Amino acid sequence: MSSPSLLQGNSLAARDVRSMIHPYTNLSTHLTEGPLIIQRGKGVHVYDEEGREYIEGLAGLWCASFGFGEEELIKAATEQMRKLPFYHSFASKSTEPSILLAEKLLEVAPMPFSKVFFANSGSEANDTVIKLVWYYNNSRGQPAKKKIISRQKAYHGVTVAAASLTGLPPLHNDFDLPIKNILHTSCPHYYRYGKDGETEEEFAARCAAELEQLILAEGPETVAAFIAEPIMGAGGVIIPPATYFGKMQAVLKKYDVLMVADEVICGFGRTGEMWGSEALGIRPDIVTCAKALSSAYLPISAVMITEEIFQGMVKQSEKHGALAHGFTYSGHPVPAAVGLRTLQLMEERDLLAHVRKVSVRFNERFQALGDHPLVGEVRSMGLIGAVELVADKKTKRPFDASRKAAPKASAAMQEAGVISRAVAGDNLALCPPLIITEAEIDTMFDRFTQGLDVVAAAAKAENWD
Repeated sequence: MSSPSLLQGNSLAARDVRSMIHPYTNLSTHLTEGPLIIQRGKGVHVYDEEGREYIEGLAGLWCASFGFGEEELIKAATEQMRKLPFYHSFASKSTEPSILLAEKLLEVAPMPFSKVFFANSGSEANDTVIKLVWYYNNSRGQPAKKKIISRQKAYHGVTVAAASLTGLPPLHNDFDLPIKNILHTSCPHYYRYGKDGETEEEFAARCAAELEQLILAEGPETVAAFIAEPIMGAGGVIIPPATYFGKMQAVLKKYDVLMVADEVICGFGRTGEMWGSEALGIRPDIVTCAKALSSAYLPISAVMITEEIFQGMVKQSEKHGALAHGFTYSGHPVPAAVGLRTLQLMEERDLLAHVRKVSVRFNERFQALGDHPLVGEVRSMGLIGAVELVADKKTKRPFDASRKAAPKASAAMQEAGVISRAVAGDNLALCPPLIITEAEIDTMFDRFTQGLDVVAAAAKAENWD
């Protein structure tokens, strides 16, 4: 039940509670506590309705690579709005921004891809992949080859099919998911799932063996694709062992299973390379991307495919009269114009070089958190990282879930002036705008540490053990 002030007042917070449903929010708690209302942003900072400043330590939702208020992106959007505010791409219609962006994506892609399909979100892109993989295998005369393998703790979106790919129980519980033909193999988190005495190399080999066992148990003739984030984001910023993807892809090749790289978080410089696939040694058949494609200024996503897959689609469209898939806003000219300008700015300002430079400090500060009494493991690469909170550092024993250690730490960090995110398990993630400076990194970690200290004091005072 809402508090009287939120039920009766006319503040923005009260009106929010009365009118909105918030994603990934405890709806019961929200009714009594209301929202944090962000009014404006500049650079890596955002400001609430009272004017209080925060470092946006997660770039919004892993996405605002150029931070807030980038005039070049605003200009690209407004100019295109005046010229052509909308047009679709159905029935052979097109627009200049969508053509130019498709060409640019193919130019910078991690592999020689043939074509680009545009959608509006990472969820839609990954949902599209499932349909296209099924469509492609039908074109090859392999109608049984339809199963898609994802991983435990993976995150691939929230539409019915993409949420099925996601390997996090809250996205399945009481939503009656996953759907048929979606499977999950082991999570490549050595800290949590490596066995006593097992090296990272041996752990990676075991993950690949488990994938092969799953394919054989299901029947290779029924398994179509394997989808993976280079670095698992919402699952806890999990960075696999160095040899993991090489071993996994050897299994996929053996059984004619497509490799799909979900670059929604890792794409466009997050790891210090243009693509997470380049940083982690992945050679994908299909890539999905979104988020930083437009620095999140407008919704847009893309699927890149090989010529072989495209020719299968051509064959099917000849058979049926058209590719009967697409969205009203596929290739929308305004987000496409912003996406194109985003990629141009990355080159003009040599953003990758900047990320590589400042990520040294980012990773130094992250690694230093390994000495904090709450921190069991630190994981970071480029400008993305997380710490895992534990009750016992030696045994890796987690806190009881009822303690809500990571959410409480995230709230304390917000109070200290940095927005982080509590992700699967007791993990706290940072993924700031790529434009962040070394000085801003230090301030961000100072505030992040303040939040950890608040929870450490509470854990000690309340005897959370």
